[in-house]
Amino acid sequence: MRYEIVLSRNGYKQVLQVIAETYKKWKVWKVKFQDGTEAILFKSGSLWMQRNEDDLDLGLLNAIGERIDRLNLGLSI
Repeated sequence: MRYEIVLSRNGYKQVLQVIAETYKKWKVWKVKFQDGTEAILFKSGSLWMQRNEDDLDLGLLNAIGERIDRLNLGLSI
């Protein structure tokens, strides 16, 4: 499934495209930024994680994960 989320950080807004996929029985989220870069995120318990090569800072990773959690919560109601 495809989603768009708006992330407000450091005084500016950024629109991110999020695609939910399954990889080897894991649910993963491919996040595409406005500049074309991509990151793959996944959740282990309550902790959001990323691939080693994505190198997002922890604050950004948690902010994106929180938005994805809100999307998933809204879909399950």
